[in-house]
Amino acid sequence: MENKFKKHLVENLGLEIAENQLKQFVLYFDFLIEYNQSVNLTSITEKEEVFYKHFYDSLTIVKSVDLNQIKSLCDLGAGAGFPSIPIKIIYPHLDIFIIDSLGKRITFLKKLTSILSLSNVQLFNDRIEKHASKHREQYDLVTARALGKLPLIMELGFPLLKVGGQFIAYKSNQFEKELYDSTNALKLLHGTILKTDHFSLPNHLGERTLIVIEKTRKTNILYPRKFSDIKKRSL
Repeated sequence: MENKFKKHLVENLGLEIAENQLKQFVLYFDFLIEYNQSVNLTSITEKEEVFYKHFYDSLTIVKSVDLNQIKSLCDLGAGAGFPSIPIKIIYPHLDIFIIDSLGKRITFLKKLTSILSLSNVQLFNDRIEKHASKHREQYDLVTARALGKLPLIMELGFPLLKVGGQFIAYKSNQFEKELYDSTNALKLLHGTILKTDHFSLPNHLGERTLIVIEKTRKTNILYPRKFSDIKKRSL
């Protein structure tokens, strides 16, 4: 299983993976499944699906962004660590900042990063909109996976992003309506869509799209609004 995963990373994503990095993914899987028995972190527990629907899926970003040119990555609502922890395993130079409002997820991630011997991973048990008020324009790259509709996650993520930085939204292939509904948000938040990249996961495990958006100007201090207001009326 692990060798097939490694082969697909090399052939499909152009990623060379060292033996110790492959061992980190195995440790990640083992600890996730063990921890998931007491704390519900994921409904995907079969080994092949975890390796491809979580690990491989997280790493498809390498086809959209040159991570060697990135220093800081902020992951919004990472849950069990996706996509930021798989990215960190392959790109250890990155400074990772993870925000999640659920303490049980942060506890899991603290233990996970210790088991995997990952350094320069900062975990924040906070609401994203509150974190944004203290860390505006701080990060080179902001990611959001399975967090919400595009206008909502853009309003949460763009205030955290440096001007010239990129926001990456992990989506299914049913993304067109979200793009259409984001026209006003893109204007108000000063975002320009650079591209939408489409991927098929190996072994017929699904289709994915990454939406890459660049921030062209500073975000108005009005954003993000209170979460209740964001949910009530999107931009």
